[in-house]
Amino acid sequence: MRICSLLPSATEMIAQLGLIDSLVGVSDECRWPPEVVGKPIVTAAKIDPSTLSSLEIDQAVRDSLAAGASLYSVDPELIEALEPDLIVTQDLCAVCAVSSGELASACPAGTKMLSLDPRTLNDVADSVRVLARAVDRIDRGEQIVTEMWATIDAAAEAVRGLPPVRVFFAEWIDPPFSAGHWLPEMIELAGGIDVLGQGGQPSRPTTWDAVMAAAPDLIIVAPCGFDADAAAARAEGIAFPCPAIAVDADSYYSRPAPRLADGVAQLAHLFHPEHAPDPGLPAIADQPSSARLR
Repeated sequence: MRICSLLPSATEMIAQLGLIDSLVGVSDECRWPPEVVGKPIVTAAKIDPSTLSSLEIDQAVRDSLAAGASLYSVDPELIEALEPDLIVTQDLCAVCAVSSGELASACPAGTKMLSLDPRTLNDVADSVRVLARAVDRIDRGEQIVTEMWATIDAAAEAVRGLPPVRVFFAEWIDPPFSAGHWLPEMIELAGGIDVLGQGGQPSRPTTWDAVMAAAPDLIIVAPCGFDADAAAARAEGIAFPCPAIAVDADSYYSRPAPRLADGVAQLAHLFHPEHAPDPGLPAIADQPSSARLR
């Protein structure tokens, strides 16, 4: 089978299913596992986040969506030349990847299109199963799901019954976005309470005044699409009202793939370090500050 994955989370799943060699095309954001880097890129973001501030990225996204324009470019000629049997994409978030509607004119005749749109951890597990069925790897898909839940369950058990930590999970920094979809669920399983997030719903813009009013004990700095170093760099100079920790959102929080289980394990350790083991994922701590956020 020849597969084009336009979704980084799907690319991760396809690799876990043992089908890296079947991947003939990917998006420019598909970077894990490392073996997928260098495969033909069939879609790319029109905005280069490395050249813009967080506020500028947010405004560029808002302007593009308001104009009804796509944030991604698609190479239909390359897709046609690659002759995929299956194209995997999503319709969950116009900001995250190319939607199935945008591919209508780029999908070669006879090619199957699969859209993965999870909103909860259970949905993520089901996405693994759906993809595994589509590529005839059902048993391996069930194994991946079992391993995912085993990691989550172990983290949850380690912190069960402990006083929950009040958390603001920043999916974006300027402006701040509260967590959505599977993230509030991850926080609860890890022994926390998301003070502004809404499980199963898209993330929402808020203000730092609203964050302060919610009185979190800890801020997790996890701007979508960035690793821990980049998150810490973008948060530099912000006077957080409580301890803040930058994490690798791109790998363990933003993408609806089985590695979310490792994110739950990390959160459990960050919330309750004396009870939950450190899984060794990147984390950069800021110091508490009594200064107000502006």
